[in-house]
Amino acid sequence: MQSRFFSIPRRLLRSRIPRTFQDSIDAFKLSTMTSFRIIAVVMLLCCGVLADETHQRADRPKIIPPTDWGSKPQPIPTTRKQTPKFITIHHAGIVWKAGADPVKTLQSLQAWGQKEKHWPDLPYHFLIAPDGRIFAGRPVDYEPETNTTYKTAGHIGVELFGNFEVQRPSKAQLQSLVNLTAWLAQQYKIPLENIGGHKDRAETACPGRDLYRYFKDGQLKGWIQSVIAGKLPEIDPGPPLKEGPTDAIPVK
Repeated sequence: MQSRFFSIPRRLLRSRIPRTFQDSIDAFKLSTMTSFRIIAVVMLLCCGVLADETHQRADRPKIIPPTDWGSKPQPIPTTRKQTPKFITIHHAGIVWKAGADPVKTLQSLQAWGQKEKHWPDLPYHFLIAPDGRIFAGRPVDYEPETNTTYKTAGHIGVELFGNFEVQRPSKAQLQSLVNLTAWLAQQYKIPLENIGGHKDRAETACPGRDLYRYFKDGQLKGWIQSVIAGKLPEIDPGPPLKEGPTDAIPVK
């Protein structure tokens, strides 16, 4: 005979304890499968976000360091340190002739600036040769120099060799300009509206009408935006302006 002391009401057995051991296993499996499904969904979402961020990354273009072109900088005072907020694009303003050597041009510009203007280093942070090579100038964390009047602190200076009042930039120069500017804008979180030509900062014809045309019609910023978005835009210089210039800068 079963003792009343140890007897358990049937209703409690049904409501508080699983009916069988198999019920417990089934409940555990269901809970585990649900957890795995949630984890899988989260992982897929994270992978999608990471893939999208990777896709939208503008790669750093090849940049020739100062040591490779024989730079001889002088110390720049710490008072000239800056936080980049703008990108300002220039042309040299000197006609580029066939056979000219970009390295010798850099060295001459640096020596002239140090002697005549008392600039400790090149006035610009990056310089682009007609063949598309990008040369590093002064460090980005120091403000650039200028022959005009505007507050240079916060500006990254990019110069293209040539005079684009009388010459047209090469396709290679435009491609390098777009890639470099896109990477700089991404690297330093500079918005598109803070990218401009020298004439947007001061009274000057720089960067020349055949380069500034790409600012005026919005093409340059459109190309830059596409590169930041992970795309490869077709850089087409287009036909010459009606008022010229018509001659392309010599690449060699």
